[in-house]
Amino acid sequence: MSTLFTFPGQGAQRAGMLHELPQGEVVRDTLDQASAALQLDVLTLDNAAALRSTLATQLCLLVAGVAMARHLQHQGAVPDAVAGFSIGAYAAAVTASVISFDDALRLVDRRARLMAAAFPAGFGMLAVLGLPQPQLQALIALLHTPQAPLYLANLNAPTQLVVAGAEPALARLAGLAAAQGATDTRAIAISVPSHCALLADAASTLAQAMNKVRLSAPRLRYYSASLARALREPRRIADDLAHNMAVPVRWHETTLLASEHGARLLVEIPPGQVLTRLASAALPDGLAIAAAETRVDTITALVAREARQQR
Repeated sequence: MSTLFTFPGQGAQRAGMLHELPQGEVVRDTLDQASAALQLDVLTLDNAAALRSTLATQLCLLVAGVAMARHLQHQGAVPDAVAGFSIGAYAAAVTASVISFDDALRLVDRRARLMAAAFPAGFGMLAVLGLPQPQLQALIALLHTPQAPLYLANLNAPTQLVVAGAEPALARLAGLAAAQGATDTRAIAISVPSHCALLADAASTLAQAMNKVRLSAPRLRYYSASLARALREPRRIADDLAHNMAVPVRWHETTLLASEHGARLLVEIPPGQVLTRLASAALPDGLAIAAAETRVDTITALVAREARQQR
């Protein structure tokens, strides 16, 4: 296994992300398919005002991920494996042929609405850089209350962690973390407390909808960033997709596992670039590139080179 496509999560969105996709029949057909399935023009969802909505953001990330992955494969850049960060897991599952694009669109629409309805205001996520996990967890335990909960949500790198919870508690955490040596704390552009127990009920509701979806065995190696392991059984992947909003993202462990399995080229699908920067710690002997910053012909040539080296 050599080439891994990674699909970013919420927070990677930016205005114009669908309009910036490569021109071509495959991308155009994907945008048309999404518009037909959702009964709206998806190109109206990627402006700055629309992207303040969890619903528009998650749909745009799914559409951009699937469109670019299809475009790259049409150009000959075919991955050996896929992994998605949070909402990115849905684009990864479509690319691996586990679920259809139409089903993924309907599920993500439902997912985003459930998340927004559960916590319409007063909650969010905070990135904390420079503190190890045990030290940050001690601060979370100190500040967490039923009225203002805090949870460790994303384990992006050994000292790049994300906390979900109530905004007042996140503000207090930012101050304490800075006082204890954090190099930076910053709010993420996510208005719901993702990847923690606060969304357990919403995940259970989504799982009921997932039970009605037709599934297929993955044609590519599929990594779950919630479990930090490769999954092969379609029903297990579907359950993982439904519940990933309510459990932490173990991204660093996932990329370490992919490296152990032979991943040497990581291609981050637009619009993200964060996963590319995070890969340096997990792929010391490999190469990570962001497709949003790299020519398609360059990506195709790199994928072909990696494939030749594996023969």
